[in-house]
Formats: sequence, C-alpha cells, structure tokens
Amino acid sequence: MEQSDISIGQVVKSTQGRDKEKFFIAVEILDNEYVLIVDGDIRKIDKPKKKKMKHLVKLNILSEEVRERVLSSKKMNNAFIRRELERLGINA
Repeated sequence: MEQSDISIGQVVKSTQGRDKEKFFIAVEILDNEYVLIVDGDIRKIDKPKKKKMKHLVKLNILSEEVRERVLSSKKMNNAFIRRELERLGINA
C-alpha cells in the first residue's frame, strides 16, 4: 500500500506507538514523510500529532467536510472531529 497518497480529510489508523490501533483524521500534510493527525479526543485540533506516514494505514474513507474546512481555513472544534469520525462509522 502506498502511504504517500494520504490526503487532508483522510481517515487513517495508527500502526505504531502509544496510539496504535486508533483512528484519526489527517488535517495537514507536512512533507513526503510526515502528516498531522487529530481525533478530537486524545489529539485535539490545537495540538495535533505529528506522525510518520509509514506508521499509518489509510482507510478508503474521506471526510469531505473536514477537507473543505481545512482548505478554506474555517473553524473546527474537537466535538466536530469526534462527530465526523462517528458519522463515518469509526468508533473513536
């Protein structure tokens, strides 16, 4: 699987570290190796987790609402992220 095709709003699952087996939404692509992820609970919007893409598994789920808000610099809060993960069928 190619990890470099992770995009903003993509739902990902961590495969390494303390957050192993947890689900997140990618909110920023830093470079070819790193991405910022949030879940609205442990990793909040104001302090996202910097994670290597090789330690993430991309799910074929994309949150268009999160993507639009990030790209247009609209406000998001942690409750919105939690609701979005729940709406997408992810038990966060």
